[in-house]
Amino acid sequence: MDLFKILLLLFFMNLSFCFAADPYSFYNFEVSYITASPLGVPQQVIAINGKFPGPTINVTTNENLVVNVRNKLDEGLLLHWSGIQQRRVSWQDGVAGTNCPIPAKWNWTYEFQVKDQIGSFFYFPSLHFQRASGGFGSFIVNPRAIIPVPFSTPDGDITIAIGDWYTRNHTALRKALDDGKELGMPDGVLINGKGPYQYNQTLVPDGIDFETITVHPGKTYRLRVSNVGISTSLNFRIQGHNLVLAESEGSYTVQQNYTSLDIHVGQSYSFLVTMDQNASSDYYIVASARVVNETIWRRVTGVGILHYTNSKGKAKGHLPPGPQDEFDKTFSMNQARSIRWNVSASGARPNPQGSFKYGSINVTDVYVLRNMPPVKIDGKMKTTLNGISFKNPSTPIRLADKFKVKGVYKLDFPKRPLTGAPKADTSIINGTYRGFMEVVLQNNDTKMQSYHMNGYAFFVVGMDYGEWTENSRGTYNKWDGIARSTIQVYPGAWSAILISMDNPGAWNLRTENLDSWYLGQETYVRVVNPDENNKTEFGHPDNVLYCGALSKLQKPQKISSSASRSIGLTNLSMVIMALVMMMLLR
Repeated sequence: MDLFKILLLLFFMNLSFCFAADPYSFYNFEVSYITASPLGVPQQVIAINGKFPGPTINVTTNENLVVNVRNKLDEGLLLHWSGIQQRRVSWQDGVAGTNCPIPAKWNWTYEFQVKDQIGSFFYFPSLHFQRASGGFGSFIVNPRAIIPVPFSTPDGDITIAIGDWYTRNHTALRKALDDGKELGMPDGVLINGKGPYQYNQTLVPDGIDFETITVHPGKTYRLRVSNVGISTSLNFRIQGHNLVLAESEGSYTVQQNYTSLDIHVGQSYSFLVTMDQNASSDYYIVASARVVNETIWRRVTGVGILHYTNSKGKAKGHLPPGPQDEFDKTFSMNQARSIRWNVSASGARPNPQGSFKYGSINVTDVYVLRNMPPVKIDGKMKTTLNGISFKNPSTPIRLADKFKVKGVYKLDFPKRPLTGAPKADTSIINGTYRGFMEVVLQNNDTKMQSYHMNGYAFFVVGMDYGEWTENSRGTYNKWDGIARSTIQVYPGAWSAILISMDNPGAWNLRTENLDSWYLGQETYVRVVNPDENNKTEFGHPDNVLYCGALSKLQKPQKISSSASRSIGLTNLSMVIMALVMMMLLR
């Protein structure tokens, strides 16, 4: 019996070491509609586990994340993990070109490793304009304890989701776009799902719940701020406090002081903020519309409260002013150019970020992607890249490859804008595995655009007004341009990025402006290792969903899913393991 105990103990110790070496984090998400009134008007919003915004995912570099998603909406659902690179496993990316939707009333389990990443990100529903009704939440990836961080450990870590908001839900907004209409000016800006503090009785009605962040005097906090909105760039600022920029979408930055910073749709930043004021009153937290007529757009302003524990009264008076640059269109761009990569800091690995000398790598492919104002294609208003409005395939790209389904997409996306009439097509970029791609994003629209690349962090090497030319490369930053996954492109301007194509899969390249994305301003980059014997990409997961040409392979799902049971059993087994070990060691 003693020998049995010893063997059993060794077995469980070995099992525990396996968990310790390859840790897992588990989340259960129930996605449903609730009624809320963030701007004082009751409306249908998308909640996760009954909360709006959804819960924060908090993991550490290289952890395996398991998220069991129960779709209680009345339409298909996918969750996308914006900025999480999904190394070698685009099957988990959660966008229409890589995944079949989770049907209504079904559940599906995402499982992926947060490989070699740190930083501040967010997740959101990627289909059917659903992000306009919520369903988003923050996503934190902490560094491993052995990796140094280029600043002292903050006294607290605070997530802040800002974004423009309409009192119409996503189905009404979607219908407006389908009918060829513009969405018009948003009804307001939310901070962590709440409307503005009543700083102005004319602009803000009574009874609106607002966000309050409580802090202790003298402490320094890390504020992770993400613009999760629809299409509006926002200037973020805190009355009387400096914002020390420290990180952006997984890259540590050179630490600089800002009184405010423009945060464009889809972007995330980390600030270090020291509570060094006298707390004579509370302080305003402000997110106000940018790159618009700000006089007309005054109502598109989110206002929260920073409350010291020793505060002597409520916030009052005028909001702290944003940038006074109405007649200086270069101010915001120069601010963006000032954000630099901290080349001496370690990222997810112990080696310095700057050890990857991107500026000395030869470019293998160049794509100039131009967007224009919406145009009619086949009688419908559409948006385009290089004259092509993307049509999502009914069968996801890599699933079609796996099962050799022909005619799903075309590997013929043009490297330069087409000269003929715009068209709708499923045309994607044929990326070169281990190549080095230069992408120039040319915004020939009158509206601000943000662009996001799934699967990668790219290097921002340049931006300027006017048309990009070959000579523009002379202005590129080839040393400490920030590595990130979302970049702004100003109206009538260009931004240039460099991408190291080392992550096989099919990856979405899109505008983050939700209306333009919905109308077709996107494509995919397919990256495949030509050596089929080299297993650089993981195969499809066992629980893969089938649709389109492969619909007949999909089996019906029972109400009580095996995925949710397996998660419960995994947690239970770990508890039993711990109890048995305690009993054996007594």
